[in-house]
Amino acid sequence: MDLKQNQNNKMIESTKKQFTYRGKSIEELKALDVREFAKYLKSKQRRAALRQFQEIEDFVSRTKKKSEKNKPIKTHNRALVIVPQLVGLKIHIHNGHEFVPIEIAKEMIGHRLGEFAPTRTKVKHGGAGVGATKGSKTAKK
Repeated sequence: MDLKQNQNNKMIESTKKQFTYRGKSIEELKALDVREFAKYLKSKQRRAALRQFQEIEDFVSRTKKKSEKNKPIKTHNRALVIVPQLVGLKIHIHNGHEFVPIEIAKEMIGHRLGEFAPTRTKVKHGGAGVGATKGSKTAKK
């Protein structure tokens, strides 16, 4: 009985799927520089990453320095393509009103920072204002 349970546990452990991006593990992707990683992106993100590779590399080095000092990483640059070196970091992205804290996950690789900090919120309709209804006009007098 114990032998069957051990075999079942081993099967469950072996069937856990490792995260891969275009056939590469996260460790292999982190070893690549931005231009090498850009080869694995889709065309639109690849072009953006190749155009702004210096900006991305500067941002990654700045985040490493700030994370060593335990300072929050804040940015207004919503167009930055997320690269594997940013995975696991908590970045505060500006949405036009405030900085929204975002934890960068493996699944976010290749997307832009701005996709995860929405600029528009759902409208919350409150009560009618003074003068908006007939009943509120009488209360005003």
